[in-house]
Amino acid sequence: MGNKNDILKNKIYLYITEFFAGMGVMAVELGASRLLAPYFSSSQIVWTIIIGTIMIAMALGNIYGGRSADRDPSPEILYRRLLIAAVWIAAIPVVGKYLIILISGVLVFTVSTNFLILAAFISCMLIFVFPLFLLGTVTPSLAKYTVGSLDDSGKVVGGLGAANTIGSIIGTFMPTFVTIPAVGTAVTFLIFSGIILVIGLVYFITERSHIRLCVICTVLFILCSVFGNSDSFAFWEDDLTYEGESVYNYLQVAEDDRSIWLSTNVLFGVQSITMKDDSLTGLYYDYALAAPMMAGIKAKGTGTDDKDNNNAEKRENADILILGMGTGTYARQCDRYYNNINITGVEIDQKITDLSYKYFDALPEVPVCTYDGRAYLQTVDGKYDVIMVDAYQDISIPFQMSSVEFFREVYDHLKDNGVLVVNMNMHSDTEGNINQYLSDTVAAVFPSLAYADVAGSTNRELFAIKTSEPFKDQGDVESVESVGSVSSVGTGDILARFDAGLDNITVNDELFQLMLNIRGVANVYKGGQNILTDDKAPVELLGMREIDQMISEELGYYKNVYKKEGLEGILNRLT
Repeated sequence: MGNKNDILKNKIYLYITEFFAGMGVMAVELGASRLLAPYFSSSQIVWTIIIGTIMIAMALGNIYGGRSADRDPSPEILYRRLLIAAVWIAAIPVVGKYLIILISGVLVFTVSTNFLILAAFISCMLIFVFPLFLLGTVTPSLAKYTVGSLDDSGKVVGGLGAANTIGSIIGTFMPTFVTIPAVGTAVTFLIFSGIILVIGLVYFITERSHIRLCVICTVLFILCSVFGNSDSFAFWEDDLTYEGESVYNYLQVAEDDRSIWLSTNVLFGVQSITMKDDSLTGLYYDYALAAPMMAGIKAKGTGTDDKDNNNAEKRENADILILGMGTGTYARQCDRYYNNINITGVEIDQKITDLSYKYFDALPEVPVCTYDGRAYLQTVDGKYDVIMVDAYQDISIPFQMSSVEFFREVYDHLKDNGVLVVNMNMHSDTEGNINQYLSDTVAAVFPSLAYADVAGSTNRELFAIKTSEPFKDQGDVESVESVGSVSSVGTGDILARFDAGLDNITVNDELFQLMLNIRGVANVYKGGQNILTDDKAPVELLGMREIDQMISEELGYYKNVYKKEGLEGILNRLT
């Protein structure tokens, strides 16, 4: 027994343990955000839930670890916890996504409100709380082992805190900038769980104790590495063209006989699409083609000669800016149907831009800037005939691109009589919905607005024109709500511009018929008082409300079946 705890005599190993425990906590937190994002988005709501549950786990771990160390100060107890935490974290890539789908499936049939909050919270509690609770016991336990006397207690505890903090810093940057982009979320969990496992194994091997536990944990880790080494979040899909991750998104490319499409979320939506026969998409991109028409840009003819004759000069006269380029669906549509246009794209995710060239026939002559849309406007002086804002996906609406300050910048970058088109992807008739807020905010800047709901989808296209009458100078941001909208000025102008634009596209029957259909569902929008600002833009809560309504409406039939016939009735109808 004389050699017992020799590894801890100089206390260096305790500081190493603290360092890697801090690193592991932050790595798991960032991994949690990536594991949940494909199913629940990466909104502030989801981040709040992740941070909140992790803080709960760490607080409970601190309390329990301190009391446990006082009762029994043996380091073996702590290092056993590390082995268990390591195996649990390694198992997350194996079972985590199945638990998320199971929890979501149960809740979608049992709750009517706050689905996103409940599903994300329960998932976090079941998957992440226990291993982080165990890691939370590290600091108070190590303080017990390292403090030799009250004379140096402050120095020792401060050193442990510094080691934990430095480890946390590295654990914050490494997953985001190195491991997740390079090897994915699943392998990231395995890397950091492996580090924690090694910390525990070294202790017990050095002390020549609990060898059986070490062998069991090592075998379990190896099994998790074999079965969890996958970046597939949509595990029920077996024919995806591409599945991977970037710094910003989970990315999924799929195709069928007619089209190829990109999704950044397992459960909701298509973000970009290419039709293999070069036809209209049937989605919101088609409706957004009204913006160049309203800006007075002439359409191409239908013949190939017309296209070839205009090829040399078609990019010289009109300028189109797309904020949220994606894989370039809207750029391709504009290029196909309109003459003499110069298109610029802005896309924050370079990986999506790379995929656009590999799978989506992106136009090589269209420059794409890898940047945030609002930041891009602040760095350029150019003005455009059309600005397309396509940066909202599901609940993930960047607040900085939804505020009145942002739309003022858009206004300043439009030419006179230029057109703004905003794709809003969750239209609703409920009072105070997210689109009403976005529309009121645009109406506080632009004098004339109209909208068109996209048939067969939840998308709504909002159009606004920069007229010769400048928007009101509304002074301080805090006073903007009391000023209200200026959309009462010339409310019919925008539809008159729509009608006038039809004269420029009669040469293209396909486009002309599409615009006639859109004109039939277009309505003037009169702004209200629901204005978003940089200081106050609760877009996540508003979006969550719409998600709840969408789930309630779309799954109402199956909920009734479940209430009457149970799970067997659901399975019978699905099969």
